[in-house]
Amino acid sequence: MSVRSRSTSRRSKRAGCLILIGVVVLIILVALLLWYLLAGRLRPPEPGPKPPERPTSQPASCPDVQMVSVPGTWESNSYDDPHNPAANPLSLMLNVSDPVAQQFPHERLDVYTVPYVAQFSNPIAIPPDGQQSYNNSRSEGTKRMVDAMVARNKECPLTTYVIAGFSQGAVIAGDIAAQIGADNGPVPADLVLGVMLIADGRRTGDTGPGQAIQIGTPPPGVGAEVALNGLNVPGITMTGPRQGGFGSLADRTYTICAPGDLICDAPREALSPWNVVVSLNTLVRAVGNPVHSLYNGFVVDVDGTTATQWTAGWVDGLIETAPHPPHP
Repeated sequence: MSVRSRSTSRRSKRAGCLILIGVVVLIILVALLLWYLLAGRLRPPEPGPKPPERPTSQPASCPDVQMVSVPGTWESNSYDDPHNPAANPLSLMLNVSDPVAQQFPHERLDVYTVPYVAQFSNPIAIPPDGQQSYNNSRSEGTKRMVDAMVARNKECPLTTYVIAGFSQGAVIAGDIAAQIGADNGPVPADLVLGVMLIADGRRTGDTGPGQAIQIGTPPPGVGAEVALNGLNVPGITMTGPRQGGFGSLADRTYTICAPGDLICDAPREALSPWNVVVSLNTLVRAVGNPVHSLYNGFVVDVDGTTATQWTAGWVDGLIETAPHPPHP
């Protein structure tokens, strides 16, 4: 073989290798793009419509108070009945909403339990766990809650609201409460009687203007979304603290977090966006850890009152003193 032939052969081989590498890179990029698209991006609550001028009365079919309850991860599904939730009979929020609903007639109180997929897929699980991503789940819950509140406010402009959520549901409820407190939510802020967030993943642990009122001895950590602020992998977007806090609702917003619950009490050094695999595994395990699942027995005061008992009693008090809108 001549020198020219060998040189041509080597160039052909190099060109072939470069083409092969290019094809492999293209396949990887397409796979990553599909991964992101299928996992879904986080859809934060959109600004609510500006309410019309408030009338002096409302239809007799309207409840005086609307409680909006948002269950946590694995405690709901997209097809659950919002007025008779049965997706998970052990849902923590049922320990609040059921006893409260038994105290008042329907014309005084309506309880709406937000139905949403309520899942948290581990994006690095092998084989895939078959669940919806956190982004898709949280986005669906947010839309369902906003749509329900907008519809109720349109039909019943004098109805007041109590908002409560647990875990992923606390993140959803807290995000919408923050928008309402910034005068940018689905209902006017003056119609919200109070907000309770149990095991809020965006808990800052801070006090002061805009911050929620902490019930019980506050643990030293922060919410997982605060500890992992900036982490953005397929299906999981960690959004950090709520900018501006809860605005005008801060004096009516409460939070409960049990020490050692990594969802709301994560040491900043325990989770790192730069160590994705370890952080994701820790976060997924935290959703099902024993501390996170035991708020029904977590005591928050010297009288032995548990988190759910305190919340139910607080809701009862709000409803007792809520306005009685007139009917035509």
